Amino acid sequence: MTVRTLVDAGPLIGWLNASDQWHAWSCSVLSKVRGPLHTSEIILGEACWHLGGNTRPTHALLTLVRLGAIHLLQPWPDHLERTQTLMLKDESMNAADASLVVLSEMYPEAKVITTDRADFTVYRRFRAQKLPLVFPG
Repeated sequence: MTVRTLVDAGPLIGWLNASDQWHAWSCSVLSKVRGPLHTSEIILGEACWHLGGNTRPTHALLTLVRLGAIHLLQPWPDHLERTQTLMLKDESMNAADASLVVLSEMYPEAKVITTDRADFTVYRRFRAQKLPLVFPG
């Protein structure tokens, strides 16, 4: 399977919420991606929560998954130990962010699309390597 993009919750939220501060950026960046977007289930859950739960934007996101425009990758349970190692090393890293770092290790050619510049520029994969990021200017 070819995985070119790993998407954090921020761009998904911005894409589907017209009042989000990252709406224009998210629409611009995600519309240029060829092929499906990829993320983890925990990122999907985070995005659904931020979109307001049982709302039209949440259902739009779930429909994108159902139709195959967004593929859910599963770093767990096989890579749960690595997830915990990352979180223990960086106490500010949550499980959702750690899932993307692990997926970046699993699919090293994939770019991580995020609005969370502050955290993701600090995170490292393979212990010392910067993640290939796409984020707002």
